[in-house]
Amino acid sequence: MRQDQVKPELWRPLLSSAASRRQLFAYAAGVAGVVALAQVPGSANDPAPPLRANPFTLGVSSGDPRPDGIVLWTRLATEPLADDGSGGMPPEPVPVRWEIAEDDRMRRVVRKGVATARPELAHSVHVEVKGLRAGREYWYRFMAGGETSVTGRTKTAPDPRWNTEVAFAYASCQQWESGFYTAYRDMAAQDLDLVGHLGDYIYELGIGATGGVRRTQLSAAHNAPTMTLSQYRLRYALTNSDPDLQAARAAAPWFVTLDDHDVEDNWGSDLSPTGGSPENFLRRRAAAFRAAFENQPMRPSTLPTGPDMSIYQRIQYGGLATFHVLDERQFRSPADINARLDPARTMLGAQQEAWLLDGLGRSRSTWNIMANQVMMFQLDRLTDPGLQQLNPDTWDGYAAGRDRLWAGIAERGVSNPVVITGDAHVNCAAELKADYANPDAPPVGVEFLGTSITSGGDGSDMTAGGTEWLASNPHLKFFNSQRGYIRCRVAKDTMRADYVVVDKVTTPGGTASVRRSFVVESGRPALQDA
Repeated sequence: MRQDQVKPELWRPLLSSAASRRQLFAYAAGVAGVVALAQVPGSANDPAPPLRANPFTLGVSSGDPRPDGIVLWTRLATEPLADDGSGGMPPEPVPVRWEIAEDDRMRRVVRKGVATARPELAHSVHVEVKGLRAGREYWYRFMAGGETSVTGRTKTAPDPRWNTEVAFAYASCQQWESGFYTAYRDMAAQDLDLVGHLGDYIYELGIGATGGVRRTQLSAAHNAPTMTLSQYRLRYALTNSDPDLQAARAAAPWFVTLDDHDVEDNWGSDLSPTGGSPENFLRRRAAAFRAAFENQPMRPSTLPTGPDMSIYQRIQYGGLATFHVLDERQFRSPADINARLDPARTMLGAQQEAWLLDGLGRSRSTWNIMANQVMMFQLDRLTDPGLQQLNPDTWDGYAAGRDRLWAGIAERGVSNPVVITGDAHVNCAAELKADYANPDAPPVGVEFLGTSITSGGDGSDMTAGGTEWLASNPHLKFFNSQRGYIRCRVAKDTMRADYVVVDKVTTPGGTASVRRSFVVESGRPALQDA
């Protein structure tokens, strides 16, 4: 983990006594050992314990594409919903062979090796493959216990000198018990270069015995909030067992960031919003971060150190696009809407903010895409001009920091800044302003806010709240409250965003369609109908 992301103040509650200090150091030493284990390859001669069933029940995935490499992921689980979160695996290391090829029949294998799936990391495997060719498709698979996984498709990033068009999609908020992952079935059928997940991959709440609208019988272990590592592992296993999600994860490389429900609703750097002890919250966050790493196609270097995790990153995708993937939970100031104009308050933290502005200023990409968890445009939720109702959990609660960010973008002459967002369970398209008090102020960027995959149920095309939002906010150009995802195509002169919605998620068999499309022209930060 980068030193600039360590927050010593978060550890202080644990350092209040000599005993706590000893426990922390012992824990840190154990984590260091796991980090080392995560980066040591296995051997074909390593003994393999017998496996009782197919261990590839949670599918395969790839992530964080570079021009010369990719990360390959799987997690072995012969019983994915075993109550103890073990996936039914023996408490022993398991050698896992992997191959990556230039064809989908796996005849032209260009790289292969053996990784070790270790119980310390829930028998997950994170293979960093290097030496690949830029901007081309590859296929990959894993083998263990006499079984072979499905074959996944991935793609390396283009060479930074190439102006290769980019097709990508992004999603968020996929509460398992609220609906079926119909949108992922549609996403998996698209020819995508990249997929982003902007948070709330899991929800920390207890799930009833009948699995919500899915009407799937679940054991009592699911009917409790996730607090421990085994509980978070079990929740990821439940989520990743969905076949439509597995198909989307196997169809293209992913990048991921985390939001509140991946740990606890509305958490931030002020620790637990439910009033629990700081010590218990940090233990919970450490468990949540560890399980997130184990179940996502992240680089081994991302493995968390206790309750701290290096999440924000930058992915350059050829000469056309750079993705600046943000972390808006670990470093934010405590929520306080009354202090929204205090310049000392921050959403990103001083170090991440400097990192973002420095990267934006240095970028030579035509399009600079900020992958962002929570709504950035100002949203007045009431039509009464004498009242203003703003959400302290979004960038409206950090307005001075938002102003500082966009002033820095203007000073650096950043090319085509675009914000992509999740979290809100609605579709919105908005023009971003340096001065929201002036309706005639020119836009400085655009924001494409994507709805949830399932959270909130079926939804509807328009709501009373949506009508109010549109009337109260002239910079807001589109509202929709159905479920779905956003699909984008980045070209030299334009960026297009298609709002893909599904007609139902509370029952299977929904149909996907494009509800509306927008185009942004390079050098002109305004929304146009496609």
